[in-house]
Amino acid sequence: MRLLLVRHLWGIDLANGLLPHVPSWREVGYTALEGWNGMLQDPTNLAKILRDENFQWVSVVFSSPPFAGGGSVQEHLQFFQKQVEACLDIRPLFFNAHTGSDSWTITEAEDFYGSALELEKKIGVPISHETHRSRYFNNPWDTYAVLVRFTDLKLTCDFSHWVCVAERLLGDCQHILKRAADHCFHIHARVGHEEGPQVPDPRAPEWKTHLNAHEVWWHEIWTSQHARGMASSTLTPEFGPPPYQQTIPYKREPVGDLTAICDWMARRQIARFQECFSQRL
Repeated sequence: MRLLLVRHLWGIDLANGLLPHVPSWREVGYTALEGWNGMLQDPTNLAKILRDENFQWVSVVFSSPPFAGGGSVQEHLQFFQKQVEACLDIRPLFFNAHTGSDSWTITEAEDFYGSALELEKKIGVPISHETHRSRYFNNPWDTYAVLVRFTDLKLTCDFSHWVCVAERLLGDCQHILKRAADHCFHIHARVGHEEGPQVPDPRAPEWKTHLNAHEVWWHEIWTSQHARGMASSTLTPEFGPPPYQQTIPYKREPVGDLTAICDWMARRQIARFQECFSQRL
């Protein structure tokens, strides 16, 4: 199994397009980009750039507009299918999907995710559903119930959201974390804390406990993916810009260098992956 690094476009200055950033991304070791078409000024040129620069694409899609809340299962399915079909021409490596609503019942969730699995089979492209606040997979317990029901469902595991929602480092959720690892298709390697989904800087010693906890979970995912026979594991160091990133009051200046943080995490996970799996690969 190999590790594929994915660079997200969230917080990147794309006023001049993707090309100015390609050399630095390639130097770090990223081989794929992750984003949604609405981030790009000219999404029609995306396929050519990806092909010319030898990058793969992870397409971010939603089952309802971000931060909209609520909505019926049928409304989510229609919105979701339209987004997915609009991205197929780019030939994404897979879809990273923000799906469902935290206000749904388990019955509504089962209706949606059953239909989402049917759509995935129809298009022949993996759909990985992110553990994300405001979505149905916003917390460990609701997620677990759906995973028990649908053994083929794929997850993008961003446990920073769960730490924030649960306000703890999930010490009482080991069986759920294990189940999530067995469904994990993609990792969002951001470190969360009890009062927020993103620590100010994971390199700082005061966040060592939180970094170590997340890395234990990512290692368990790699172990599961290896046991499942996956040829590759994908990982996005998804630290985001303000207001996700803390800023200095009144000045509104970020407290850290976002690019440096993402690249540090990318390089750290390459080293950890190689160290953990060198005897297995």
